[in-house]
Amino acid sequence: MFQFICPPMPHYIIGSEDTYPAGGKHAARSNIGVFDLIVVTRGCLYMEEDGERIDIAAGHYAILRPDRPHRTAQPCLEETHFHWLHFQTVGDWSVMDERQPFAVAEQSHPFAQIEYFPFYLPRHRRLQAPQDIAEKLRELQLLHEQPSAHFRFVRQQLFQALLLKLQEESGGAADSPYWHIAEEAALYLRKHYKDPLRYKQMAEELHFHPNYIAICMKKAFGCTPLEYLTRHRIEQAKRLLIHTNEPIGKIAEDTGFGSFPYFVRCFGKHAGRKPKKFRMQYRSAQKD
Repeated sequence: MFQFICPPMPHYIIGSEDTYPAGGKHAARSNIGVFDLIVVTRGCLYMEEDGERIDIAAGHYAILRPDRPHRTAQPCLEETHFHWLHFQTVGDWSVMDERQPFAVAEQSHPFAQIEYFPFYLPRHRRLQAPQDIAEKLRELQLLHEQPSAHFRFVRQQLFQALLLKLQEESGGAADSPYWHIAEEAALYLRKHYKDPLRYKQMAEELHFHPNYIAICMKKAFGCTPLEYLTRHRIEQAKRLLIHTNEPIGKIAEDTGFGSFPYFVRCFGKHAGRKPKKFRMQYRSAQKD
């Protein structure tokens, strides 16, 4: 599957549709610099990407890489109709067998934080509702004929909806069973971050053993539930330090840290400075 780090989101470039007769061949290309999305609605395209065979039958799609050669593996055996679309991203992307723990470097300025996240798309898959995907591709093609900035903006919005639909239709969200459990655990921790972490209570609510929840979070986010909770508490503390005049001791209490010394240690470890120094960096004057 492909992993795209967003933002920025992948962006649409151009698209159309084509029909090959029996015996027809797809053009051979090499390192074209864009992702090539192909959705077959009738017949079958027999493709090869850098030596790897990829058969795209009716109701299936495939995404060919921008940095690899691809060509016809064998001519079409029957009349074959397909939609094609070129897209690209200026963000990071990679190919992997399954979802991997994702983390980005902390932003240096809390007012400039951007929420980065990974977006996953299987490289090729059967679609549950190919007619819906084909309809969106036709809409994109019609919008491409409209040159105004307004329609270019609408076109990119529709393309993002197409990517999300592809992920849903291909079952991409269910590829890794542990991912759903990890996300449910993360939601639980964010909801209860002011309370002491009780593994038994979390396990009862999620209906999984605490050890299994910890394994899932480690695989999905690269950290244990306690580490995830601590990071979230620190982020809440940063906002309170900047946006309120609350005493640091009260902020420690309000963000779920049981003791002031423990809060100071954790904050210094994650933020690189003590809470008071962090606050003074973004406040002209402060009394604690």
